[in-house]
Amino acid sequence: MSRDGKHYTVCKFDPRHDDIRTFWRGPDGAPLGSFSGVAATLKPVERLAFAMNAGMYDRDNAPVGLYIEKAEELRRANTRSGAGNFHLKPNGVFYVGRGRAGVVETSAFLKERPAADYATQSGPMLVIAGKIHPRIHADGVSEKSRNGVGVDREGMAVFAISNEPVTFHAFADLFRDALRCDNALFLDGSVSALYAPELGRDDFTLPLGPMIGVVVKGK
Repeated sequence: MSRDGKHYTVCKFDPRHDDIRTFWRGPDGAPLGSFSGVAATLKPVERLAFAMNAGMYDRDNAPVGLYIEKAEELRRANTRSGAGNFHLKPNGVFYVGRGRAGVVETSAFLKERPAADYATQSGPMLVIAGKIHPRIHADGVSEKSRNGVGVDREGMAVFAISNEPVTFHAFADLFRDALRCDNALFLDGSVSALYAPELGRDDFTLPLGPMIGVVVKGK
């Protein structure tokens, strides 16, 4: 889709029916690092239909914040202060559980503890209760490739990636006004990558940390 002269790829999934999962490490404990690595972990009757990088990670490709997989918390929430986008508070958590997807501020997630089979923490929040993050300004000039996730008013998980460099504000505006997401979360920039074979996308990127994927039955 296009907005204000910039182009984006948007993928929507229904958490009531679609199998949305997080991925990080393989059976050997090593980071999967790539979309092909994710696909290799699936059962013979399963197929990877979509994948995207899912939050900041350290030099060992480990999540820098909360990470939940198969209802197990493998990394605790990171509430520390610091430099960089992750620490541009409020940051937030994307989670999936009991047929529902959500994007909430990290503090709210820790207080409410919604059911989460899968979750990843990243930052900053792009949209909070229908308003763009107060530290994301319309006059910002830094443009980078960016990807993020929101939940729209129908409860759909909405993933977007810019097909060219865009500002933070343009990306937040996309989620709030074009995609109708009252809450949305920035996942990363520069290393943003998408796997969507039906759209002809299998982006090459540096080794990744946490990833989000949608799994379907059948080859």
